[in-house]
Amino acid sequence: MLHSDKQVWRRLVAGGSLGALLLTLGCSSLANLQKPPPTPTPSVEIQNAGQLASYLEMLQRLVQGSPTEQAEVLAGARAGYEQQHQGPAQLRYALALAAPSHPARDPALAQKLLRETLAAPEKLTSVERALALLELQRVDTELRLQTENQRLVAAVERERNRDRSSTGTAASAVATRRLQAEIDENARLKRALDEARAKLDAIANIETNITDRKPVTEGR
Repeated sequence: MLHSDKQVWRRLVAGGSLGALLLTLGCSSLANLQKPPPTPTPSVEIQNAGQLASYLEMLQRLVQGSPTEQAEVLAGARAGYEQQHQGPAQLRYALALAAPSHPARDPALAQKLLRETLAAPEKLTSVERALALLELQRVDTELRLQTENQRLVAAVERERNRDRSSTGTAASAVATRRLQAEIDENARLKRALDEARAKLDAIANIETNITDRKPVTEGR
């Protein structure tokens, strides 16, 4: 009888332990269900896509926005750059200065800032470095074409001035030749007039002599 009681007791203890274990596991499962799921860590690709979208949104507002919106975007980029003269803040301000279609753009300053930004690549992400490099190449090309256009305009202006000078010299030579021809013609006319006067004077003298001689002949 005693042996049977011990077996029953062991069974009760084992059953109680198993129940307690199941109860503990159930409570733990309920607690896990009640906890919010952990926030997934964004991947590098997602972070890069977000950065690129932020820069593109700023550029779109600068290109397509109203003058007031353009001024606000540029002021915000400048304020961020003034607080931190490096890294993403410097890149954002450089991109704003290089963006077309707004009155405050300054490609030369943008070129300087982009070169400084790329001189410290460790402060940028991979997508920011790529964006800075592409924009620097575009600004370099723009400024090079601008310099070439200015050189061509200056050359054309010099050529025009040379043509004007040549035209003026040729016109002056023509005018000089015409004036000399008129002077020669006047001299020729003056000589002809003097000759005509001399002939008239000779004729007048002959007539005077003839008139003076008539009375003497008639008296004889």
